[in-house]
Amino acid sequence: MATDHFADDPRTNLERMLAGDLYIADDPAIARRQQQAVRLAARYQAAHLEDPVKARPILGELLAFVGEDVEVRPPLYVDYGSNITIGARTFVNYNLTALDVARITIGEDCQIGPNVQLLTPTHPLDPQPRRDKLEAALPVTLGDNVWLGGGVIVCPGVTIGDNSVIGAGSVVTKDIPADVVAVGNPARPIRHL
Repeated sequence: MATDHFADDPRTNLERMLAGDLYIADDPAIARRQQQAVRLAARYQAAHLEDPVKARPILGELLAFVGEDVEVRPPLYVDYGSNITIGARTFVNYNLTALDVARITIGEDCQIGPNVQLLTPTHPLDPQPRRDKLEAALPVTLGDNVWLGGGVIVCPGVTIGDNSVIGAGSVVTKDIPADVVAVGNPARPIRHL
């Protein structure tokens, strides 16, 4: 018998999602928001091919905040876009996947390599059947002047401190302090900067 996780919770799945609580991921209202983000990301990519400067307003419409002199090379993959902020002078290379079920904050002066994944969704770990596609999310935060090498994966709930560098291919499963180089799977600091 399936558990009714929301018997005493009158909120919509979208309201639960935005609060960071468990929600049903395939809710129609949530799906409409995702589809809108997919359309805006596709428009951004097409416009960027013609003129990156003219594409910028579309990126501003897709994301919650885009600072001055930010460059995001498409394609860009997001769940909603509306939970992502990017600080001034940040550079994002090709194929960023930013699953922004929860807030994703990218600081100023960051450098993000190609094929990076910033992931906020989590799932229950109980062995119940997954018929109801239950999810929750934890925010991801990159401080100022963070560098992420190509292929880095940042897991839900992780904060990377200012001025830190994460080596290519690393998987960041726990917070990384400021002013370090971290590498590996799981990523661990190997030296101070």
